Amino acid sequence: MVAMTISELARAGGVGVETVRYYQRRGLIDDPRPSRERLPGRRHYGDDDARRLRFVRGAQRAGFTLAEIATLIELDETDERPRAREMARDRIARLDDEIGDLQAARASLVKLARECSRGDTGPCPILTAFEQ
Repeated sequence: MVAMTISELARAGGVGVETVRYYQRRGLIDDPRPSRERLPGRRHYGDDDARRLRFVRGAQRAGFTLAEIATLIELDETDERPRAREMARDRIARLDDEIGDLQAARASLVKLARECSRGDTGPCPILTAFEQ
């Protein structure tokens, strides 16, 4: 096991120290007791903490909220696959909704850009569309 300081853990996870502390306050990463192994009075983190930080960051990239990530961590500890699967399916449904919204926004912008390119006089359709 590699003992890391909070700054080393943060660097390994690609986040800032304050992010690690925030995750600790939210209960997503354990806040270890100071260890005397390396430097007295300093908290040290190990491989499990680095794995947990990678898990949190990966779940965030998948679009899970911190509250949902906390639930996923609890489910991992109990090996509750059906509930985890349900959460993933719910997230997929929300992503599908977001994708639909983004596709509609894209189609609208394509139409406005096409209308804007039809001439150089008069009000720009793109700019007037956002006033409504």
